[in-house]
Amino acid sequence: MKNIFTKIFWPILRFFETGEDSVNYKKSHRVALNIVGALFIFLSFVSGAAANSVGGISSLIPVIIFLCVGIVAVVIGWLGSNGAVSKIWGTK
Repeated sequence: MKNIFTKIFWPILRFFETGEDSVNYKKSHRVALNIVGALFIFLSFVSGAAANSVGGISSLIPVIIFLCVGIVAVVIGWLGSNGAVSKIWGTK
């Protein structure tokens, strides 16, 4: 199942994959990335509810941005290699 999702989300993964393992990788980095991604997805839903009450089309911009950031964080945290997780946190 993980292989199928890796093929589906390959356009996102290839930007962050380095091909080598990072020395500074910690398991807590992956956990924190998944939590931050889930919080951004939750924030996009809250922003969507607020945008629905306002009714303006420009209020969907934060929804789209928060959702994209959240999806990227969760995909890298779930499917990415140790090097990809280190790259997203900026550790080398």
